[in-house]
Amino acid sequence: MSSPGAGGYDFGTMGRDDELAPILWTAAALPGVVALTELPPELAEIPDPKRVVLGPILAEAGPERLVKRDENLFRLHFVALDHGGTPCVLLPLDRVFDIRAAAALRLWRGLAGRSPGRDPASLPISRRDRLALALRALDGRLEKASYRDIAKALFGEDRMPARGWKTHDLRDRTVRLAHLGFAMMQGGYRRLLLHPFRGRI
Repeated sequence: MSSPGAGGYDFGTMGRDDELAPILWTAAALPGVVALTELPPELAEIPDPKRVVLGPILAEAGPERLVKRDENLFRLHFVALDHGGTPCVLLPLDRVFDIRAAAALRLWRGLAGRSPGRDPASLPISRRDRLALALRALDGRLEKASYRDIAKALFGEDRMPARGWKTHDLRDRTVRLAHLGFAMMQGGYRRLLLHPFRGRI
C-alpha cells in the first residue's frame, strides 16, 4: 500500500495490535479526528521530497483510519486524498477549530518523529475506573441484585458496614454508580466522544 515516487505518502506496514480493540469514530462525531485532503498544486510552494508515512494502520472503515506511530494513536479521516498527492489538513472554521488544530499539530509532531504530547481526548484513569464501576453496577441491577450485594462485589466485604447500611455513604456511592451506568446505556456514552470538550458543543 505504498505510493511510488517522492512527495506522496504511504501507510507503512499494515498491522494489528491484538491487545487493542480499536473503535473508529467519524470526524463529525469526534473533534480529535484529523481530516486529510490533497494539497492543491498552487499551494505547494516549498518542495518536500520526503514521503509522509501514515501508518501502520490498526483499523479502517471507509474514509476513517486509526494509525499508530511510536505507541501513539492518531485518528484520521480522508477527504478525496490521492496516494500520489501531498496530504494537507482540512480545518473547518467552526466552534472547535482550536481543538481540531491542536489535533493536527499533534499529528504533525508524530509524523516528524517528535513527541506529539498527551492526547487531550483520552480519559483520565480515575474517570475510566469510575465508568468501569458504573458498568459493573449496571450489570448488577440488570440482574436484579440489591445495592448491598453490588457494593460487596465492587468494594469488598471488609468495607461493608455492620449496621446503618441505608444511610451509609457507600450505599449512596453505589446508587450513583448504578444511575451513571443506566445513563450511559441510554445514550450517555456519546458524551465520552466529546471529552473534555463536551461543554462547548
